[in-house]
Amino acid sequence: MTALTIEAMGEDKDEGGHVGARAPRREDARLLTGRARYAGNVRLPATAHAVVVRSPVAHGRLAGCDAKAALAAEGVLDVITPADALDVRLPCVTLAVGQRDTSYPALDATIRYVGQPLAVVVAETPEAAADAAALLDLDLDELPPVVDVERALEADAPVLHPDWGSNVLTDSVLGDADCEEAIAGAAHVVELAFRYGRASPYPMEPRALVATYADGELTIRTSTQAPHHVRDHAADALGLTHDRVRVISGDTGGGFGGKEHLYPDEALVCLAAMRLGGRPVRWTESPGDRLVATLPARAALHRARLALDADGRFVALHADVIGDIGAHPSNVGISPFSVTAILLPGPYRFDRAAVRVRGVVTTTTPTGSYRGFGQPEATYTRERLIDEAARRLGFDPVELRLRNLLGPDELPCVSRLYQPYDSGDYPRALLTLRDLVSEGVQRSRAFEWSDGRRRGVGYSCHVEATGLGPSKDMKTTGQLAGGYEIAVVRMEPDASVVVASGVAAIGQGIETTLAQLAADRMGVDPGRVRVVLGDTAATPYSPIGSIASRSLAVGGAALTQAAGRLRDKILALAAHRLEAAPEDLEITDGSVRVKGDPRASLTLREVATSAWRGWDLPEGASPGLEERAVYDPSAYTYAYGAHAAAVAVDTETGAVEVEGYWAVNDCGVQVNPAIVDGQLAGGIAQGIGMALTEEIVYTDDGQPIAEYLLPTTREVPNLGLASLVTPSPVTPGGMKGVGEAGTIGPPAAIANAVAAALPEVADLITVTPLTPERLWTLLTHARTATG
Repeated sequence: MTALTIEAMGEDKDEGGHVGARAPRREDARLLTGRARYAGNVRLPATAHAVVVRSPVAHGRLAGCDAKAALAAEGVLDVITPADALDVRLPCVTLAVGQRDTSYPALDATIRYVGQPLAVVVAETPEAAADAAALLDLDLDELPPVVDVERALEADAPVLHPDWGSNVLTDSVLGDADCEEAIAGAAHVVELAFRYGRASPYPMEPRALVATYADGELTIRTSTQAPHHVRDHAADALGLTHDRVRVISGDTGGGFGGKEHLYPDEALVCLAAMRLGGRPVRWTESPGDRLVATLPARAALHRARLALDADGRFVALHADVIGDIGAHPSNVGISPFSVTAILLPGPYRFDRAAVRVRGVVTTTTPTGSYRGFGQPEATYTRERLIDEAARRLGFDPVELRLRNLLGPDELPCVSRLYQPYDSGDYPRALLTLRDLVSEGVQRSRAFEWSDGRRRGVGYSCHVEATGLGPSKDMKTTGQLAGGYEIAVVRMEPDASVVVASGVAAIGQGIETTLAQLAADRMGVDPGRVRVVLGDTAATPYSPIGSIASRSLAVGGAALTQAAGRLRDKILALAAHRLEAAPEDLEITDGSVRVKGDPRASLTLREVATSAWRGWDLPEGASPGLEERAVYDPSAYTYAYGAHAAAVAVDTETGAVEVEGYWAVNDCGVQVNPAIVDGQLAGGIAQGIGMALTEEIVYTDDGQPIAEYLLPTTREVPNLGLASLVTPSPVTPGGMKGVGEAGTIGPPAAIANAVAAALPEVADLITVTPLTPERLWTLLTHARTATG
């Protein structure tokens, strides 16, 4: 991987500061040496083991569950059936307009997907629990499944929730009411239908949980992105007060959105611990259960149109988005599909834009969050339409984009679908990318291509909503959570620093970047900063944790404010003792000194020790050095990027190889550019998987096919990365989010590259993933049609 920061725009970088340094990740010392604090590594005395019994059918009714044989088996401690958990329900955190079901049961006798929990068996050993689970006598009445959203919309389709009257959870229209008129009057209209395969978050660490109930308090050690979120939901579901539940997340080995809430099986393990009364209960999701139990995402159908005038100017954009929400609305409901809608215009100017959004239930695993949260789909639909328009009208794809991209002089502005874009230079990102691609392709063409494969290069551009957080906006849009973050910063008597934040470490390097921020503001070495995360008993409240590219943009902003206040107090205390004005002092090399006179100074340790002893304080100052800040952003931040892929397609097999990949990204101020590059690289790998290999496929009777192909090092080429830096005008510190950026552009860029290589089927490149079988079928039909 090669990486380059093109330029910094706006703020000058402090060359002596820690912000902007490519500091090694402090987490890696334990993660790479087997000392990580994973939930699966927790070993407590007398731990019992739970096995979740799941439905083998996609649709039906659990008429009976006879547990007598299981309970009589050796080593079995408890069996929980639906009758034992009637009041255990979990919330839908994001609600659609008019949504009637606002929660769902942890155990339900009505079956709506393969893998739905039906019971939990607890025993002395994992083997005993598994053996007893096989003894449960399940009386199942099967019903017809509904696997496809188009089938679910048909008049004669089985209605999965009879009280709804149909399989449609919600149906709404966003944008310009006169969009159809604008399309009708346009010189050119490109219309395509896109289908997105169901993809699964696939973190290194599976979901895992150890629950202990003692003295009326429940302690949950779990792999999660949002410890306080889990605490609140567990308490409410199990009838406990929030102060009686503690959640410890330790090191979460990846989440990608799939671990941002409490699952039914996890709530049931907590219930088992409460029923056992003091004995820990542990559970880890098995590899065989992951594809049916952890919430997938992406599954949707888009029917979309792009209208242009005779000069190639974008007139209007319209899409009908049908989102597959699975068996019932999950904690996020239809919100990924709503995000698809509001970000459909991307970085371009349109006269009109509108989207119809429908959420439809099927007899499949409920869909939820996955890195990018609806944005890869929006980008794919828009960018494929643009490339197809360029092909049909004879435009260069890059020039057509440049003709329609919003310029830096047009920002800030509000998009046709209500997004307040803040800052950046979208054309510069694409121009920079084109230069990188030109150089890279020329180097590769120095070697003779004689393998008979067809080659193409494709581009995509996007704007990314980051820093989920304006609490007032979240309330308006039906999200039952706040979006602020709290940071607490304390300088100890020896001048070491402790930072406590409610965001979680999920492999994104947040422990390192928070330490860099604190060290930068406090004038200490990052090695003197300890970061406390992932324990609801020791960290400030975080409503939604580390999701939606917000942990640094929002959590880091709170820390920036808290550290700034603490720095001001330190300067005020030192000024009092040095008989100087605070503005005449600076913190450098572990000391507070008068600017230009290093002899007039105090060490930070002297200031801190004095403060904690309550000595030599100015009038009105309180002892101690600790500050707390709450940051509730006034708006989202909007990062952006441009991606390009070079592919080679074997027309005899349909196999696609990504031979080159380049990306230009702007996420504002980079606290640690090495971590930014790592986030982009990991996201690009996942985007390549969505484009080419990853999909959960169901048979007609609702059974998932247990083959899920992740990209490997063979599928991910050497990456060429470049960064622009436009500080956020919203965030203290200038950061924007980057956690999801890498996933958004690759599916569209790769699909456009494949379409460029195969012009005879270009208008049919509309499905993810582009597996060899799918491409071979398209090419075979094209050959047949042309004789």
